[in-house]
Amino acid sequence: MEPIERYRPIVDDFEAFRAACDRPLPSAIRVNTIKATVEEATRALDEAGVAYEPVDWHDLLFVLPEDSPGANWPYFHGWIHGQEEVSAVPATVLDPQPGERVWDACAAPGTKTTQLAALMDDEGEVVATDNNLGRISALRTNSERLGATSVAVTHEDGRNHSLKPFGGETYDRTLVDVPCSCEGTIRKNRDAFDDWSLSHVEGIAGVQKGILTRAVQATDPGGTVVYSTCTFAPEENEGVLDHVLGDEACELVDYDLGMTHREGVTEWEGEEFDPSVAKAKRIYPHHNDTGGFFCAKLEVTG
Repeated sequence: MEPIERYRPIVDDFEAFRAACDRPLPSAIRVNTIKATVEEATRALDEAGVAYEPVDWHDLLFVLPEDSPGANWPYFHGWIHGQEEVSAVPATVLDPQPGERVWDACAAPGTKTTQLAALMDDEGEVVATDNNLGRISALRTNSERLGATSVAVTHEDGRNHSLKPFGGETYDRTLVDVPCSCEGTIRKNRDAFDDWSLSHVEGIAGVQKGILTRAVQATDPGGTVVYSTCTFAPEENEGVLDHVLGDEACELVDYDLGMTHREGVTEWEGEEFDPSVAKAKRIYPHHNDTGGFFCAKLEVTG
């Protein structure tokens, strides 16, 4: 059986889903408000002869029907940044405020990190953690190009994140966009399922549980944690949430999202999850002509 077939029971209009997975993914950009307004950025794209179309659910996102996001001068100057539409979901849901302390637990290459900094008007502190030195280089480069001076980069495994270098203080909000099996990237990574294995899905789910656990522990009571992946696998999505809900002082909360989506699944291959995982949101490629994505919002309760 093809790996993608395992999701037939939980995907509405499965044939439309499969057809969407086979289509190329449109390029998209985010306006970087640290350096430019939407009006300045779109005027610059006009001057550069770059066609763009607004995204209806997010004022700062535009689809580029014909061009590469980085092949123009507004990108070079940091006015815009290439960002897949669904990639903008978790930082938007986290909704950090100017002056807050925010942890990005799996930060490289920095697309979501710099989005967090922009949402905070570059005021406060965004601690950006990653365990891959090569990707940290991209994180630093993107932060510098986009003018995100509030970003502090740490090289460590998110499962073992230390608060000591930052005075031992916990965070107001934490973003946990974990490494995953990347099934939802099939529209841009045609080989996403080539080396797929259930053992890999189950193995990386263990890593995800560790990172999300540490995120809850490192966030203030009453603070917000957003968990997200770009995979369809319930083992990496609802299964991870179920594990952390059982072990840590947190609860899932509902949130509004201006994209078509489905709720989290509460049962998968004979395993039942905490009923509250239905508050998570699954975004499938055929819903909004995007990649696949999963996003959940948690509140730390103690």
